[in-house]
Amino acid sequence: MKLIIFDLDGTLVNSLEDLADAANYAMKHFGYPVHPTEAFRYFVGNGIPKLIERCLPENERSPERIEEVREVFSEYYNVHYADKTRPYDGIPELLDKLKGEGVKTAVASNKSDDFTRSITDSFFKGRLDMVRGSREGVPRKPAPDIVFDIMKELGADASDTYFAGDSNVDMYTAKNAGVTAIGCLWGFRTREELLEGGADHLAKEPGQIFDLLGN
Repeated sequence: MKLIIFDLDGTLVNSLEDLADAANYAMKHFGYPVHPTEAFRYFVGNGIPKLIERCLPENERSPERIEEVREVFSEYYNVHYADKTRPYDGIPELLDKLKGEGVKTAVASNKSDDFTRSITDSFFKGRLDMVRGSREGVPRKPAPDIVFDIMKELGADASDTYFAGDSNVDMYTAKNAGVTAIGCLWGFRTREELLEGGADHLAKEPGQIFDLLGN
């Protein structure tokens, strides 16, 4: 393992409540029904526009309305993104141990690049070698482009790169990039989804990722 790339939401941080609060704020703003926090386990993972689309009633999912709601979501989330969001237990220690072994670490998220950097700066400043969120003109995961970009920048090959995430989107991303996939069982989705997505390894807690170092 020369490089490990992490998903952000549901992998490094538990951000479910803040994402739900921001989305429900936007729903209320436009007079739409709100959703229970647990529903967001399956709403998130494909970027903010897709999150908004999934929250909206089916007959309100025009591109124009999604963008209007996204703007209200973003205004709220920009202020409240760290109200309840916290790193999962053991994540800071894992990043420090990996760094101590000379393993490079990065984040690849479908969350906007600005929000991704705000969260990683808040909780992991100095612990990550590279951070990439969703950017204009770059296909979102499960497209492998973001992984290729990180590998090129950090001088790693597919053979020595691992990708850790909590959803099938992350497992598909790893497979599309030809890297080793680690399914994180502490996140938003299920063991079954991770296995169906093609996980090469499953980790019940962050320390088990460090145990893969010699693999």
